[in-house]
Amino acid sequence: MGGMAEGPSLHVLILAGGVGTRFWPASTPARPKQLLALGSERPLIVDTVERALKVADRDRIRILTGAHLVYPFQAALPQLPDTAYWVEPRARGTGPVLAWAAHQVAAQDPDGILISLHADHLIDPDEALSALLPRAAALAADEDLLLTLAVPPDRPETGYGWIRPGEPIRDEAGLRAWRVGAFVEKPDLPTAQRYLQEGYLWNSGIFLWSARRFLEEVHLHAPEIAPHLAHLDRGDVETYFQEVSPISVDEAVLERSGRVGTVEATFRWDDVGSWASLSRARSGDEEGNVTVGETHAVQAGGNVVWAEDGPVVLFGVDDLVVVRTGGITVVARKDRSPDWKELVARLPERLREGEFGSPGPGEDA
Repeated sequence: MGGMAEGPSLHVLILAGGVGTRFWPASTPARPKQLLALGSERPLIVDTVERALKVADRDRIRILTGAHLVYPFQAALPQLPDTAYWVEPRARGTGPVLAWAAHQVAAQDPDGILISLHADHLIDPDEALSALLPRAAALAADEDLLLTLAVPPDRPETGYGWIRPGEPIRDEAGLRAWRVGAFVEKPDLPTAQRYLQEGYLWNSGIFLWSARRFLEEVHLHAPEIAPHLAHLDRGDVETYFQEVSPISVDEAVLERSGRVGTVEATFRWDDVGSWASLSRARSGDEEGNVTVGETHAVQAGGNVVWAEDGPVVLFGVDDLVVVRTGGITVVARKDRSPDWKELVARLPERLREGEFGSPGPGEDA
């Protein structure tokens, strides 16, 4: 697709670093989370790139990742040129990597709108996202704002950041937008229940802004990043990433800037953050078992099963996560899936199959 016929040019940045420790043992350094078919029958990264191609030319799509992931991504994404991969020398979080990407784009197209997507989100339907993004991009350009897409919540989720909408910017068919009243971090359950009642929204982590405006806001509000941009002016990417402080874009810029707005999402969204989240991502059987691979569940319900290494049989058990892959079988209560990183950290190195917890751009692993 050629992007928009009129209005600002669109550049899509896909944050695709990290291994995804919360999906071990299916996710490993050799096959990171983004290459798993967690949301559909295709890998997450393939679904994300197909969304990007609906709003931007292929030569304006960039995958921000670590060097170790370029080859497996190239194999999964033959539709993209090799120039699509911008390799972050070391992990520094979303703030530095998005500032670097904005610097790169601004050199050629300072008023181009950057759309930042994560490689591990579920969107349904995709068509709603591709219809909303050009309109949100035009709003970002017209109002000279940094925008985030905010999702109407359907539950008191404690694992997401939330947004309190402020003063309305637009309210028209298919586009509702506000100034951000406040960003709030992951709440406890009573607070999340209150947010749900008071009209707060989930912060999806999907962002839109012009390269020029974002860099100006970095200079104004992000001392952790701004002084190091001089290295990029000299083309010294290695030193930039060596010296810049690790920080999220939310903390570095969005929570400090007065030029931040939010657009209401018109699609279902989920951050695939744990094995338990597959219960929302995929359809289950009559007993609520969500399965990938050959699984036989007898008098069992509410389980999540990933069976890549032979069949799995469940009998008389409920609400478990069972993962069988690569000669490893893991059995855990489903309510412990948010604690998966703790599990992996306690395992012998030979089981962990390499170093975990070394996230790439925008990833907390």
